Amino acid sequence: MYSIEKLLEQNRTWAAERLAADPQYFNRLAQLQTPAYLWIGCSDSRVSANEITGTQPGEIFVHRNIANLVIHTDVNLLSVLEFAVVHLKVQHVIVCGHYGCGGIRAAMTNHDQKQVLNMWLRNIKDVYRLYRAELDAIPDLEKRADRLTELNVKEQLAHLAKTSIIQRAWRHEKRPKLHGWVYGLDDGIVNPIFTMDENTPIEPLYTYDDI
Repeated sequence: MYSIEKLLEQNRTWAAERLAADPQYFNRLAQLQTPAYLWIGCSDSRVSANEITGTQPGEIFVHRNIANLVIHTDVNLLSVLEFAVVHLKVQHVIVCGHYGCGGIRAAMTNHDQKQVLNMWLRNIKDVYRLYRAELDAIPDLEKRADRLTELNVKEQLAHLAKTSIIQRAWRHEKRPKLHGWVYGLDDGIVNPIFTMDENTPIEPLYTYDDI
């Protein structure tokens, strides 16, 4: 078990190592934040955006929640999205799930996870409902969960495309490109499964005509 003091000690060691390698590292970082990417990922402690992409602090703007969901009533998510798209001018938005996701597995059951988690996981159950025929045809539960993970990422990209934030940027600035990825815990490899650019058609009912 790690204590809080252990984390602080490791922080000091990390900072000293950075300064030893590059004395101006923190000065530059403090003056500049121009990430090209917004990462919407899972809160799982094993899935760190910078670690698995080999990027440095300042290169990826990050939002994380259980099972990497894009929910239109989530003010936290929408605030991050608007800041990243409107102010940071990111070129890419990545929704990254991961195989072996506990949120996905929990949503596949009928167990009571208590009120708040039940409410959150219901959004994944809605994805399952949309693809029930395909998913129910997969007899292996692990493979079924993996496929639901992929379909969940695909649906979250669709949710992004339905926001006025993304549609306005698409229409006026031809960006950002939306990417759906799934990370493999067992091999460390990212599987790109779905992409949307500014020319990707969406259901007309969700399209704003006055932005």
